[in-house]
Amino acid sequence: MSAPADAAPTPNEHCPRCGGGFHCGAAEAHCDCFELQLSPALRQQLAAQYSSCLCLRCLKELAAAAAAPAAD
Repeated sequence: MSAPADAAPTPNEHCPRCGGGFHCGAAEAHCDCFELQLSPALRQQLAAQYSSCLCLRCLKELAAAAAAPAAD
């Protein structure tokens, strides 16, 4: 029996930042994170800090924080 087409994919990863479960589709040739635009500096920082994928929510939070103007 297959899952309905609109069912959320089963989590196959745990985010090393928040610990939440998420479905990484990179091995399936499409993951929601492919749509995010992260700066090269942020990508480098994340690669140095984490050894595996982060969930979409964490990636969006980090991208927004990196794009926000610095507070004086």
